[in-house]
Amino acid sequence: MTKLFFLLSIITAFSISAGEAPLPPCSADEYRQFDFWLGHWTSYTKDGKKQGTNRLEKLMGGCVIQENWVGSTGQFKGTSFNFYDPVKKQWHQTWIDNSGATLLMDGGLVDGSMQLSGERKSRKGESVIDRITWTPLDDGRVRQHWQASSDKGATWAEVFDGYYRLEEPPTP
Repeated sequence: MTKLFFLLSIITAFSISAGEAPLPPCSADEYRQFDFWLGHWTSYTKDGKKQGTNRLEKLMGGCVIQENWVGSTGQFKGTSFNFYDPVKKQWHQTWIDNSGATLLMDGGLVDGSMQLSGERKSRKGESVIDRITWTPLDDGRVRQHWQASSDKGATWAEVFDGYYRLEEPPTP
C-alpha cells in the first residue's frame, strides 16, 4: 500500500510539474452524457395530460444526478441517483419511491438516447426486466419511455410514456 501511494504521489507531482493541472473528479465527457435531463420539468402524456413534475440536479461536485419526481396528484413521490461508473464504463440508476418500490438499472447511450435496464422481482416474486429510455427531442423536450418484460425480453409492456417540457433550466 505504501509503495502504491508513493508511486501515485510521484505521478501526480510529475504531472503538476509538467504543467498539467489535474482534472477535477467526474469531469470527463462520459459524466455529461445524461446532462440533457437536468432542470425542472413537467411531464405530459403524448396527448397532453399532466403526469407530474421532475427536478434533476447535479450533486457531489457533478458526480451524481439526483431526480425528484412528484406525480400530478402530489401523493406519489420518488427519487433516483444516477451516476457514471468509470470502472464498469456504464451509467447506473438507483430509484426508490414512497411505495417502497426500487429499481436498480445500468446502461448507457444508445443512438443518442440514454437506455438503462435491470432485473427485479415483482410483488408476486416473479422476475421482471425494466428498460427505460430517455430521448432528447428536437423541440427541447425529453421523452421517457419505460417498458417491462416478464418473459425475459420476448415481449414488452408499456409502464410509463412521458414527454418532459423544461420549465426551468438547470442551475450552473
